[in-house]
Amino acid sequence: MSYPATAPWTRGEFEERLRDKSRGYHIHHPFNVRLNGGLCSPDQVRGWIANRFYYQSLIPRKDAAILLNCDDRATRRLWVQRILDHDGVPGGESAGGIEAWVRLGSAAGIPPGELWSLQHVVPGVRFACDAYLDFARRSPWQEAVCASLTEMFAPRIHQDRLAGWPEHYPWIAPEGLAYFRSRIPLARRDVEHGLAVTLDHFDTLERQQRALGILQFKLDILWAMLDAIERAYPA
Repeated sequence: MSYPATAPWTRGEFEERLRDKSRGYHIHHPFNVRLNGGLCSPDQVRGWIANRFYYQSLIPRKDAAILLNCDDRATRRLWVQRILDHDGVPGGESAGGIEAWVRLGSAAGIPPGELWSLQHVVPGVRFACDAYLDFARRSPWQEAVCASLTEMFAPRIHQDRLAGWPEHYPWIAPEGLAYFRSRIPLARRDVEHGLAVTLDHFDTLERQQRALGILQFKLDILWAMLDAIERAYPA
């Protein structure tokens, strides 16, 4: 007689299963394939920038929610840097990721006030982003950290943009691509910490399976955003 496996995966096996989720990352979404392949019109590119800005603007609030729920001082000391990375530090060397995205919008022809107004954000994108923020607010902080692990797959998508956009979209001022360049090392740094938290906390098979479901939820959020953008800006 055989019984269902109950032993947790080893740390290496668990990490491998988490990383294997890359197959569902939105780098494979048809809209992103066209976007990074130079097949999108200026209106489609601007539509993507304007809608993705809503997601970018919520990242510090998501990270603040994690801090609010986090009872581990060592984690808080590291996690707070994520808020500074996106919001920037007054008088600091970097204005932050949100400001870098505003500059991307300006380089593509979207005035800052128009971007901040959120007037171009479509309902599906707003719903998906708000669902992610709500998850971070309501969930144990370790689960919200796990959801952030889509950053494992982010460097490749940024590298693709840096490699192709200057040729595909020469009408976008080059300085506008600084956001993509800055996020590659930051994403790798953040993954190191977030992955350690996840591997430590999800230490039973049931918890590990829960972690895979959480990561899938975040992948679905990113995919749903592109579904909504694709419908709003058809080819």
